[in-house]
Amino acid sequence: MAIPVLVLNGPNLNLLGLREPGIYGSATLADIEELCRLTGERLDLEVDFRQSNHEGELVDFIHAARTTARGIAINAGAYTHTSIALHDAIRAVALPTVELHLSNVHARESFRHHSYLAPAATGVICGFGPRSYVLALEALAGILAG
Repeated sequence: MAIPVLVLNGPNLNLLGLREPGIYGSATLADIEELCRLTGERLDLEVDFRQSNHEGELVDFIHAARTTARGIAINAGAYTHTSIALHDAIRAVALPTVELHLSNVHARESFRHHSYLAPAATGVICGFGPRSYVLALEALAGILAG
């Protein structure tokens, strides 16, 4: 039976493919969702893929994952750099969590260099475009298999 995992996407990621393609590429969120589903099939993961522009809704998704998922991959977008609430939610559910980003946040503006999520996450992946999602799912599969 496939292992359930949550792939969570934060604000503005619904605009992928349109928003700053020089930074984020041309793949849409639907393209990334399909990539995650295919990766999940290969890794025997059942992917629950969600996106919200609202911090509280993201917190609610994380809380619900406590009983519906065994791990979380999260691209919190700008909330990565501002949200203590997401940090606290990740800590509260105590699930293996991989923070991920399409771009290399450390090569961008200085305000993107700090993550509130990283101290609560199992690991961080950034800078590999849509492949960051694949790497995050591979990491979760390895953690959950061990």
